[in-house]
Amino acid sequence: MRTKVTLVLLFLNVALFFFIFQFERRWRTEESWKEARRRVLGAEAADIRSLEITGGTHVLALEKRGDTWFVTSPLEWPANPNAVNRILTELQFLEHETSFNVADLAKSGLTLANYGLDQPRLTITISSGDPASPSLAANPTRVTVLRIGDLTKDGLRLYLLSPDGERIHVVSQSLARSLGLTVDDLRSDALFTIPVFEAVSLNLQTAAPANLRIRLHRAGSRWSFETPITARASKNAAELAINGLNALRVDTFITANPPATLPADKPSLRISLEGNNRRETLILGDPVSAAGPAKKSEAPAYYAQLEGRSALFTVRIPTALMDTLRTAQVSLREKRVLDFDAATVSAITLAAPNQPELTLQRLESGTQSADSPAWQIIRRGGTAAGPQTPADRTTVQQLLDQLAQLTAVDPDAFKSDAPTAADLEAWGFNRPEREVSLTVAGSPVPISLQLGTDAKHNVYARLGPSSNPGPSIYAVDAAILRELPVAPRAWRERLLGELPAGAHLTALKLTDLATGKVVLDTTLTEAGQPPAGTANAPAIAAVATQLRSLRAREFLLDQFADKVTVAGEERPWRYRLEATITLVGGAGEQTRVTTLFLTGRVGGDLQLAGSPVKEYNAVFAIGQPLLDALWTLTESPRDPGPPPPAADPKS
Repeated sequence: MRTKVTLVLLFLNVALFFFIFQFERRWRTEESWKEARRRVLGAEAADIRSLEITGGTHVLALEKRGDTWFVTSPLEWPANPNAVNRILTELQFLEHETSFNVADLAKSGLTLANYGLDQPRLTITISSGDPASPSLAANPTRVTVLRIGDLTKDGLRLYLLSPDGERIHVVSQSLARSLGLTVDDLRSDALFTIPVFEAVSLNLQTAAPANLRIRLHRAGSRWSFETPITARASKNAAELAINGLNALRVDTFITANPPATLPADKPSLRISLEGNNRRETLILGDPVSAAGPAKKSEAPAYYAQLEGRSALFTVRIPTALMDTLRTAQVSLREKRVLDFDAATVSAITLAAPNQPELTLQRLESGTQSADSPAWQIIRRGGTAAGPQTPADRTTVQQLLDQLAQLTAVDPDAFKSDAPTAADLEAWGFNRPEREVSLTVAGSPVPISLQLGTDAKHNVYARLGPSSNPGPSIYAVDAAILRELPVAPRAWRERLLGELPAGAHLTALKLTDLATGKVVLDTTLTEAGQPPAGTANAPAIAAVATQLRSLRAREFLLDQFADKVTVAGEERPWRYRLEATITLVGGAGEQTRVTTLFLTGRVGGDLQLAGSPVKEYNAVFAIGQPLLDALWTLTESPRDPGPPPPAADPKS
């Protein structure tokens, strides 16, 4: 029984295979053949190299050169790729609704004239190659001619004569609409097609003064001038200029009444943009003298030509872009004086006349933060030579930021690119006010900056090692000198001391040294609060908080002194603040007293403090929170309180 079932199933499988092979395959082949037969053009439409569209006396020719299409007649010009692709797509996918043999026309008493094909409205001549050919040299050109006649009676389709002249096809009108584009539709209006990311150089040549040549070159992401000077160019300004050039469009083509002198014969400005193995050049001539006043919104128009092409046209260039191009040696120049990455700087050396050299050195430590590295101060020469650690990392980072943002300022941003010896002396470079040297990781030569001043106290900068500085002189903001003090105290760590987690303040005592009166004498809880009911408790708690993490706003003296200069007068200290600190540890409870001397409040935001030699050994300005709290403690005894209420006039 099982054998019979198996044989039956085997027979059915063989029958099914025979059916698929004989009939299904034939149906699919026939459908493919019918589909292919509906296409008017075959392989000749796959590799079209040129097109010529003739309608009466009108001839429009297109030619492919490399990957770019050009209009070659009636005027040679780059073609609009979208318009050309529309024509190519129509030809490659051209299908007929129906077709019939030319030989059968005589049986019906008809001729080609009945379909408008004896004198066609449009004739399309297609030159193409065999896409299967391995090389163009071995690929002969194949010419195909299509003729388009009248509309069908319903006005919806066209008659088209096959390339061999044996069949008449009825096709959609979309072909005629694509082929009916005018030369203005087919011409591209773009002048530059090299995008900013592809551009490798920008070249400008002006007629005045003296045919100045300017060349900018890109290496990686950096732009630089190669002529007329060697200098850094502004990446943003250069790319904005290139984007502006790519936005230019042909305004009108000049076919009648050209100017007396063509732009190519006497250019006022040549603009060349280079990309990957291609170069595009726009030649500008004289401005177009309009018959009437131009609209305020319209940019000025100039006669122009493209290099290598005779077509004359006008182009409107915004005034800002034209000013940038004409003054490119200034407008495209990088105004930032220094070019470095702050994260790679390992040392900063500052020098000034008659002062010892100061070095800020980055500490290489595995515990420091990458965003806030530790620095130390090294003073060479003088009486206080050797390391003084640490430096205030926030102040050093601000210095690096200010140097990175140091910018040439107008009106003399680029003072000179070829200074004479007399110029250098007049601008103070024989004895610079400041010399800054940046040691950068990976660079064998430090970055050097010199700052000089003239008789009017203007500040100028130049780059390069002191033995061979660069030629360019920049005018910079005079405030930069104030940001480059050579005194070690300007860079000293602002945090003088911070109590460990196990330590707390247990008592505060504030004494007026002028009168010997004790202004404050109180104990504190472990939370740093005075006993309940103590007068001025918030101010006392604020003082305790500030003393736990004592920070200087700025240092005035590197060492403690018994007297300080206040308001132009040397005075002794006014107050003594004593804080009792208790530290609980393995050795039991340890107590010590730290002392801080204070002046009176000098101004709204200035009060000086001094720390003796055995502690921090410095004179500094305290921060505003500590200043305000001390003011409350020292001045509250003399505060008369609020004024009494006004008497009632009726009483």
